[in-house]
Amino acid sequence: MAEKMDYRTLKGPQKAAIFMLAVGDQHASTLFEMMEDEEIRELSQTMSQLGTVDADVVERLFVEFADSLSSTGGLIGSYESTERLLYGALDEERVKGIMEEIRGPAGRTMWEKLENVNEAVLANYFKNEYPQTVAVVMSKIKADHAARVLGLLPENFSMEVIMRMLRMEAVQKEVLDNIEKTLRTEFMTNLARTARRDSHEMMADIFNALDRGTETRFMTALEEHNRESAEKIQALMFKFDDLSRLDDGGIQVLMRQVEKDQLALALKGASDEFRDMFFRNMSERAGKMMKEDMDAMGAVRLRDVDEAQAAVVTSAKALADAGEIVISTGAEDDELIV
Repeated sequence: MAEKMDYRTLKGPQKAAIFMLAVGDQHASTLFEMMEDEEIRELSQTMSQLGTVDADVVERLFVEFADSLSSTGGLIGSYESTERLLYGALDEERVKGIMEEIRGPAGRTMWEKLENVNEAVLANYFKNEYPQTVAVVMSKIKADHAARVLGLLPENFSMEVIMRMLRMEAVQKEVLDNIEKTLRTEFMTNLARTARRDSHEMMADIFNALDRGTETRFMTALEEHNRESAEKIQALMFKFDDLSRLDDGGIQVLMRQVEKDQLALALKGASDEFRDMFFRNMSERAGKMMKEDMDAMGAVRLRDVDEAQAAVVTSAKALADAGEIVISTGAEDDELIV
């Protein structure tokens, strides 16, 4: 008779092997896809040598697994914890590549990534580089972004870059590869390390998603604890009333994006002046129909109006992020000259 398996004597690989067998083919396949070949071979060999595993052993394994998770008191997912975990399983180069993709600016190529880096950050980095290197990079990114970067560089340096660009011939692939490698290993890595989303911006987005009653309650409490933070969050929050800063073209683009019944409900809770801003951008017939729809609604719940206004704001922010509309901040730089 085979000797009964004693759970207390099981080693880590044996526990892992039992776990893989217990979770079923689909989940096991997903886990295997994340492993290295050597890990798969070792685990497979251990699985093949297990023999019969009693139900009480499997149960104890899962209880231990659940206990190990619950004893942490919760988990915190961050760039740092993720990076630490990856370094324990992968080689340094692979970790750097993965974290760069996660934390770095968007874009499939290095040149696309650079176009999503703030021009002031780029200029600060390039002012210490060779003019020829900067000239090559400026020739690879979009003209409007290159113009903003050049405008922030020291005048003598930017003129040297311009002269190099004027005299530039076809750049050899080897030179481009070397510049790209330098940018990846030096600039992007440092950028990823220092890039952190401002906590007040994050909280402003969260507060934007709250209904009006909950937002007021939290904001009042925050003002009592930290008035400075409350004021920063309020300044960063994007509210329905902020849509008044849209020009007529922006209003028309937004109306094409938003459902008519949703907009009607949102405008139900707005001032007459704010409503008129939308009505004057509709045809007379469309405006009349929307007013009739709003009258037909009768009394509506404040929560429903808040939800509709939040949905319109979300659409506006998405359009602004895509560059399809411009929401003026009221700053001098946003003034339009006709």
